Amino acid sequence: QVQLVESGGGLVQAGGSLRLSCAASGRTFSRYNIGWFRQAPGKEREFVAAISRSGGITYYSDSVKGRFTISRDNAKNTVYLQMNSLKPEDTAVYSCAADSSWVRPTTAANYEYWGQGTQVTVSS
Repeated sequence: QVQLVESGGGLVQAGGSLRLSCAASGRTFSRYNIGWFRQAPGKEREFVAAISRSGGITYYSDSVKGRFTISRDNAKNTVYLQMNSLKPEDTAVYSCAADSSWVRPTTAANYEYWGQGTQVTVSS
């Protein structure tokens, strides 16, 4: 089992940057692929980015490609989401999730474990 805790959210002006962290408990962290998802008020949860166990494969949604970078440090049991050139439409609760199968990395339903999320607010 894996427990996930997100941090790094906050309020930032448009064009600014934030780095989110997803810290995991347990010695099996490197067995899990990790995804970031976000949900804005009144909207469905959407895929943001995902990274494979070793970090060698990454996926991004079209809306964040070129602005966000996902990375991981298995020695620290942590996955990062570097967010640059933030826009007001990036405002949402960001959650990380762990998936052992990597069948559909962009589909939330395939992820087994979830963190509680961290709020990101981008002002215009």
